[in-house]
Amino acid sequence: MVEAVALGKEVPSGDGRLVILHEISFRVMAGEAVAIVGASGSGKSTLLGLLAGLDVPSRGRVLLGGRDLFALDEDDRAALRGGMLGFVFQSFQLLPALTALENVMLPLELAGRAGATVEAQQMLARVGLSQRLGHYPKHLSGGEQQRVAIARAFATKPGLLLADEPTGNLDAATGADIIDLMFAMNAEQGTTLVLVTHDEAIARRCGRVLKLSGGKLVS
Repeated sequence: MVEAVALGKEVPSGDGRLVILHEISFRVMAGEAVAIVGASGSGKSTLLGLLAGLDVPSRGRVLLGGRDLFALDEDDRAALRGGMLGFVFQSFQLLPALTALENVMLPLELAGRAGATVEAQQMLARVGLSQRLGHYPKHLSGGEQQRVAIARAFATKPGLLLADEPTGNLDAATGADIIDLMFAMNAEQGTTLVLVTHDEAIARRCGRVLKLSGGKLVS
């Protein structure tokens, strides 16, 4: 489903360059659930951004569904991302000017799907928010906002879901509910999951764990 090949990322720092990721290589097969763990600053979120094609590597390749992401121009990369990927972020990333329903409809409309309204309503019902369709993000709790984000991520039935610390801004009880929901929907749709987390209990729910340290894949 996705493969990193000798992936590296550097940024300018003072008189030199700071290495964020160094020669990262691994494969994630279709249907797998893989956790990426490591201390703060180990490069986890940077790696996830590269897998999504949201950032450009300094060296190496990312193959998404067998296609080299960075051999594509930005428009083709966005089209591939839109057709294959779903995202769940720590900070929810909902559009504040759109209602819950409109936020979930957006990727369906961008994909040219007929019946986007009905599909979005069904997804919000699945995450327990059928009574919150017309609410704006500012009127939703953190847990409700993340439920909208999960509904949006799964709405297009992506082959690959990328989740970056999805419980990071939630209390323990709400976070546990959100993780249960995300894993349940992942199983229902047969989605491949790559999850960045600092929570060892969440990581253990995945079939495989990749550990980063100092920008290197250590286990």
